[in-house]
Amino acid sequence: MKRIAVGLCFFAFSALALAQTEKLGVGDAVHVTVYQQTDLTTDARINERGSITMPLIGEVKIAGKSPVEAAGAIADSLKNGQFLKNPQVTVAITTVRSRQVSLLGHVARPGRYALDDSSPQLADVIAAAGGITALGAEKITVLRDGKEHHVDVFKPFALKGGDTINVERAPVVYVYGEVTRSGAYPLVQDMTVMQAIAAGGGITPRGSERRLKLRRTDAGGKLVEKDVKLNERVKADDVIFVKEALF
Repeated sequence: MKRIAVGLCFFAFSALALAQTEKLGVGDAVHVTVYQQTDLTTDARINERGSITMPLIGEVKIAGKSPVEAAGAIADSLKNGQFLKNPQVTVAITTVRSRQVSLLGHVARPGRYALDDSSPQLADVIAAAGGITALGAEKITVLRDGKEHHVDVFKPFALKGGDTINVERAPVVYVYGEVTRSGAYPLVQDMTVMQAIAAGGGITPRGSERRLKLRRTDAGGKLVEKDVKLNERVKADDVIFVKEALF
């Protein structure tokens, strides 16, 4: 029991130490306490200028500082303004928003996710969102500080607070007509018309494998339709139409 108690105490101490060294950022909410000065107790959110507004002293910039450093900055402002001789200030983080990322696109649960670890990985956040959907691409775009980074989900990629992750739609082929399940299906490498139809559950008893049409947009943006055979390769956004058999 003593070992467990010691372990819990160490964990609590480590969590407290981490909270005191974590850098504050825009969007974070803090609770400011000034010892024996209840009128100065403040709950505030860090604005886009990286500041909070305190009674008497106005705006104080605390973004980029730890809670201990932020408390020191507030105490200095109170002392330099001659409001208090020896102010004792504490700052506690109540809501962390600067350490969040936005996850958009083809995942099970798009939304905002907090980064809890010191080195959060892209794959971990996607897993927390329920994973990539059947039509999602494995190549992902991460928008950071106005720049786009194209990332493979299977390779390590450390995220930062404020990142916007977009899981784009994977290339697809469309299958319609006399097939078991009409719809869009992921395009795999060297996919043939036969494989695309198989993805849709195959041709129904009313359909004919000899009456297949393929619609494709050419380089000029014009939609072209032609007869197609089962062994021909398909491209992204091709539309395959299986017609009824002629009896």
